[in-house]
Amino acid sequence: MALAVFAYISMVLFIGITAYKARKLAQLPLHGRMELYPVPGEKGRHEYGGSYYEEAEWWKKPRELSKGTELKEMLKEMLFIKKLFENQRPLWWLSYALHLGIYFLAAWSVLIIAGAFTELAGLPVKAGAAAGTSLWAVLLYYLGIFTGVVGFALAAFGSGALFLRRVFDGTLKKYTTPQEYFNLLLVFAAVVSGLTVWGSDPTFGNARSVMAHVLSLTSFAAGPLLVLHVILVGVMFIYIPLSKMSHYVGKYFTFHKVLWENEPNVAGSEMEHKVKQALGYRPQNAWSAPHVKAAGAPAPEK
Repeated sequence: MALAVFAYISMVLFIGITAYKARKLAQLPLHGRMELYPVPGEKGRHEYGGSYYEEAEWWKKPRELSKGTELKEMLKEMLFIKKLFENQRPLWWLSYALHLGIYFLAAWSVLIIAGAFTELAGLPVKAGAAAGTSLWAVLLYYLGIFTGVVGFALAAFGSGALFLRRVFDGTLKKYTTPQEYFNLLLVFAAVVSGLTVWGSDPTFGNARSVMAHVLSLTSFAAGPLLVLHVILVGVMFIYIPLSKMSHYVGKYFTFHKVLWENEPNVAGSEMEHKVKQALGYRPQNAWSAPHVKAAGAPAPEK
């Protein structure tokens, strides 16, 4: 029962902290506008890096946007980590293995939850050889095996290989902080503990059984390895939105509010209001330099 409660608490905190961080990012002042092109929202001009502003007297003409192109570009980054592929190809293979493994494990988790609900409803999830087995149960069975095996393998390989790469690559080592080593080790430990717990049952029937107990808040027998695995996964879920691994939230704002933000600043517009607000913003920095005065500090002597 205690493990089930801890699992629920960790998921609630993950969702809550993620939502809070997204809200804080959405409320940040307007960024320094650099007009970086191409901007996918520029309908018909994205391919050659053009802009609505290239039109003569553009402020008198309707502005056409393409949400479909924006979505396409975002999916390239979310699903394939496009920019890392283009700029750091050797590192991309390891990073993508980790991210793809996480995607598969997310799908596996959904399938395990769906399988647990199915079994709680009285329909066993198993191979389709037995008479009367439903197509839904068969899909849950085989897709669960596929996503679980691939997900655990890729995530374990990716996190472990990235950790070793940062340890032994002289260039990366210079820019790697202790937190980044900890992040990779935490993910690696959570994944490997899962492999240890569920690896003896590649059909993941035990995982569905445990999930059914968690969903129904009923007690179940838990060995030391399962307890360790649940604790590691719970800690990881609580920690991720607090760390730099929360880039899954920040990336949306980085693209839409920094890289692709080229809304016209015309009189009376919402953008004009945002610019005026930004101009009145005074950062409360606690540091100073010859060209930057700390908040509340006297001006440097000339």
